[in-house]
Amino acid sequence: MTAASLVFASAAFAKDEANPQITKPVPARPLVQLAILLDTSGSMQGLIEQAKGQLWKIVNEFLKAKQDGQTPEVQVALYEYGKSSLSGSSGWIRQIVPLSTDLDKISEELFALKTDGGDEYCGWVIKDALNNLQWSKDTKVYRAIIIAGNEPFTQGPVSYVDSGKAAITRGIIVNTIHCGDEATGINTKWQDGAVLADGKYMVIDHNRAVVHIEAPQDKEIAKLSTELNGTYLAFGVEGVVAYKRQAAQDQNAMLLAPASGAAVQRAVAKSSVNYRNSSWDLVDASMEEDFKLGEVKAEHLPAEMQKMSETKRKMFIEKKAKERTELQAKIQSLSTEREKYIAEQRKQNAATNTLDAVVIGAVREQASKRDFDFE
Repeated sequence: MTAASLVFASAAFAKDEANPQITKPVPARPLVQLAILLDTSGSMQGLIEQAKGQLWKIVNEFLKAKQDGQTPEVQVALYEYGKSSLSGSSGWIRQIVPLSTDLDKISEELFALKTDGGDEYCGWVIKDALNNLQWSKDTKVYRAIIIAGNEPFTQGPVSYVDSGKAAITRGIIVNTIHCGDEATGINTKWQDGAVLADGKYMVIDHNRAVVHIEAPQDKEIAKLSTELNGTYLAFGVEGVVAYKRQAAQDQNAMLLAPASGAAVQRAVAKSSVNYRNSSWDLVDASMEEDFKLGEVKAEHLPAEMQKMSETKRKMFIEKKAKERTELQAKIQSLSTEREKYIAEQRKQNAATNTLDAVVIGAVREQASKRDFDFE
C-alpha cells in the first residue's frame, strides 16, 4: 500500500506508535473487483490500444467513490480470448493476470498483447473467469466482468446463457461491449448477454482515437510522477525487476499518443491508495502488519541502505514515506484542479463512445447500487 497520502490517510490508516512517520492500514477497506476480457483476434488492435491508454482512467474513477466513508481497493483481472495462437483445447482463452492490485503488471501485460485471427467464445471465457478468479462472497463488493469484442456472442460450445445465469446467481454483473454498431451487437446477442446478468450493453468505435483534453496541470503532474519514483526502495529478489517495470510503464504511457492522456492518468493512479507495491517497496511493505525490516537480508536492501544500522534504515524509510506523501498530495491537488478545468472544456465537446467513456458510465451506475457514493 502506498505511503500515508494526505488525501486518504485519515480515512484509511492508523498511526504506528513505534514508528509515528509510518502508518498501518486499517483492515476491511471496501472492495471493487473487475475482470476485463478482451477479444484479441485480428481486427481488435484498436480495442487493445484504447485499453492501454484508459486502464488508469477507469481505475482512477474509484478514487472518487466512497463506501462507508472509505475509498475502495480496486482489484483488476485481465483475460484475452479469440486468438489462434492460444490453445484450442482451452477455448482460445488465456488468463493473463488474476484479480490483482499490481497495476504495473497489468499495464505491462496490456502493452505486450498482440492480435491474431481466431474463434471468439464469449460464453466460455465468462465461465472461465467465474470459475478461476478469487471472487469475494461479500454482497457489498462491486463485482463485474467487462467483456469486449465484435464477433457473435453465441460462438463456441459453452452457452453464453448458462454463463450469464451462473454469474448473476453469484452476484457478479456481466457488462458487454460490442465493438461495432448497435444494431449488429443486438442481433448477435451482445445485448442479451448483458441483460441476462444485470449488466449493461455498450457499443464503441474501437478504431476511434480517445479524445484527451490537455490541461494546464498536465506537465507538472507528469514531472511529479517521475519524482515519485525516487521514493521507492526496491528490496528482495524481485525488487529490481519490479522497480524497472514501474519506470517502463511510465514510459509506455508517455509513448502512447499524447491525445490519450495515459501518462497523466497513470500519474494520478500512482498518487492514490490503489497503487501499492508492498511486495517489493520498503515504504509500502513497512505498512504491512507482518513486515519485519530486520528479517530482510542486507544484500537484498537498496545499496544505499546496506551499511546502515537498523535504526537508520527505519529513519531512511520514514524520510522516503514523508517525501512520497508530499508528492502524492501535490499530484492529487493538481488533479482536482485539472478535473474542474476538464469539466468546463467537456461542455464544449461532444461525448465519444470510447472504452473509457462507456465503462465509467456503467461502473458508476452499478457500484452505486452497492452503496458506493461518487463525487
